[in-house]
Amino acid sequence: MTDTLEHLDTESVVNTAIDMPWSTIVWDDPVNLMTYVSYVFRSYFGYPREEAERLMLRVHQEGRAIVATGNREAMERHAEAMHGYGLQATVSKAAP
Repeated sequence: MTDTLEHLDTESVVNTAIDMPWSTIVWDDPVNLMTYVSYVFRSYFGYPREEAERLMLRVHQEGRAIVATGNREAMERHAEAMHGYGLQATVSKAAP
């Protein structure tokens, strides 16, 4: 019985780690204009103007903003897309 419970506990930890979402983070840089960053968020992610500007201001004022959360592969695609727009972006595990 104990072996079964230990197996279930281990399995739930593994499943939780696999299911944990990932984030795409855009970082502030001295190159891109705030209007351009907002434009990228609207055009690529489809954010409404208000949300795009809120995220852009977070990048500008706090140095970074989480712009998307989901599975790792999708977040890596988003980060690569941000690189294509000339923005600095990374992927990281989302906080639990």
